[in-house]
Amino acid sequence: MPTAILTGQPVPGSSIEGDLRSLGFDVRTAADATEAETLLAAVPGDRRVAVVDARFVGHLHALRLGLTDPRFPLAAVTGAVTAQPAGRQALTRAVARENSASGGTTLLDSLADRIVTALDADGSDVHRPELGSLVATVPADPQARNEARQAVAAVDDEAVRLKSAVKSRDGFFTTHFISPYSRYLARWCARRGLTPNQVTTASLLTAIIAAGCAATGTRAGFVAAGVLLIASFVLDCTDGQLARYSLQYSTLGAWLDATFDRAKEYAYYAGLALGAAKGGDDVWALALGAMVLQTCRHVVDFSFNEANHDATANTSPTAALSDKLDSVGWTVWVRRMIVLPIGERWAMIAVLTAVTTPRITFYVLLVGCAFAATYTTAGRVLRSLTRKARRTDRAAQALADLADSGPLARPLARLLPGTSRIPAFFWAVAGTALLLLAAWLEGPGLPLVLCAAGYVLLSSEAVARPLKGTLDWLIPPFFRAAEYCTVLILAAEAEVNGALPAAFGLVAAVAYHHYDTVYRIRGNAGAPPAWLVCATGGHEGRTLLVTVLAAALTASQFTVALTALAVAVALLVLVESIRFWVSAGAPAVHDEGEPA
Repeated sequence: MPTAILTGQPVPGSSIEGDLRSLGFDVRTAADATEAETLLAAVPGDRRVAVVDARFVGHLHALRLGLTDPRFPLAAVTGAVTAQPAGRQALTRAVARENSASGGTTLLDSLADRIVTALDADGSDVHRPELGSLVATVPADPQARNEARQAVAAVDDEAVRLKSAVKSRDGFFTTHFISPYSRYLARWCARRGLTPNQVTTASLLTAIIAAGCAATGTRAGFVAAGVLLIASFVLDCTDGQLARYSLQYSTLGAWLDATFDRAKEYAYYAGLALGAAKGGDDVWALALGAMVLQTCRHVVDFSFNEANHDATANTSPTAALSDKLDSVGWTVWVRRMIVLPIGERWAMIAVLTAVTTPRITFYVLLVGCAFAATYTTAGRVLRSLTRKARRTDRAAQALADLADSGPLARPLARLLPGTSRIPAFFWAVAGTALLLLAAWLEGPGLPLVLCAAGYVLLSSEAVARPLKGTLDWLIPPFFRAAEYCTVLILAAEAEVNGALPAAFGLVAAVAYHHYDTVYRIRGNAGAPPAWLVCATGGHEGRTLLVTVLAAALTASQFTVALTALAVAVALLVLVESIRFWVSAGAPAVHDEGEPA
């Protein structure tokens, strides 16, 4: 149980002790600074501890935000400061300093705020939550206390808590058709002790059942699939809102929330393809194409953000225009809708599944995603060309990790001089074009294998120097397009039953590996271990292997080989990913970013 040390002159009628107990704290009272330091030392090092001014007046949710959020080692609001085990040493030093300064005998008025000042002076990173209309203050006299209590009474604490459970930047469909009621579902779950991870799992199971309904190939099955897909999305919104409502953030939850959205969507694609096949319509190529396009689009988002989130002099006329458009109300919603975020995308898929055919659903999805990808990528290219920014070493390393270069490209990159004046992204573009044109025009055979070997060389040249160029963030997306599309083209040209489903499984396994890499980097946990990248071959090794298999084997044998490769890659990446996210000390965060 966490411990709260209440300091300062007690105030008759104050609810602070009861509020702290309702938040799960064991409350202790210190008579002077020496006793506060002693009580702090007595708290086990693996427990959270807080120092709170007894004169504190404010909303319960303000205290909750300041003292119970698991994402931050140190956090504070006016009149209260807390430390998790990772921040205990810094807090102990600050308390000792204040005890020494006060001689250990003075009453402890404002001790919590003085500790925060000392932590800031030490360079410690103290999180201060955005309170908005919530009150958190330490009144200096009875009149100020009365005014503070009136301010607390004027604001509905629960209404603010519910509102803050919803993302500030969400898509139109999510904001206006889901969040108005899903927030109440989140509160219902919180009051019954349900966790975000349980809701996330329920969302996944609902989506899998939806995919199973779509796989029946019947009209009733398609209608049920559409309804269940929307239900899955409601639960998907609810899990994040529950996490924000009750501050139940966790390492495992971050991983589940980050990966299950993609697993649900791509499983649904497979269900639609199976259902269409039962009706005599083979749409596996369209399903795989939709997955490839959506994954490449996400990689564009991830790479651009990683390349620029800590860049210096990060300004451009394009960004200024975008900010100006965001100041006009209706343009905000239009721009959020045309990028086809997850809410709009799933709603479109659900409706089309219920009233049309899988083929039409995939046609509309491909056109919509292609337009969204073109719009977002063009805007980011313009921003990159017009801004004057210097990329950091961290950004360059993140892009190198996202590139997923394996045991062929990495040694070659070290051997190459890396001094060419040609931009690094050009080599990625050239290698991708060479590979895909050969796959499209030549098909399986020795010429394609030779072009794949050329792709290995060109992709090695692309990563032979730090990726700090203006458009170097495009390198990972081009590598993803090269690998995924090569598998798609070769499986389609095999023209045997099972080739495209096997290719779908392989791309899904590799895409999971790439998403896992993204969320490790986002959590500042580093890229997957080098042995995993080496064992899975890297993007260039897998691509070369697939072209060799296509050239050396019959179409039926190629299908078996793709299936075996998909199983091997899936086992490697899933086992390592689960081990890492369940047991490693990754940060407890939930993705609050773009509505992708």
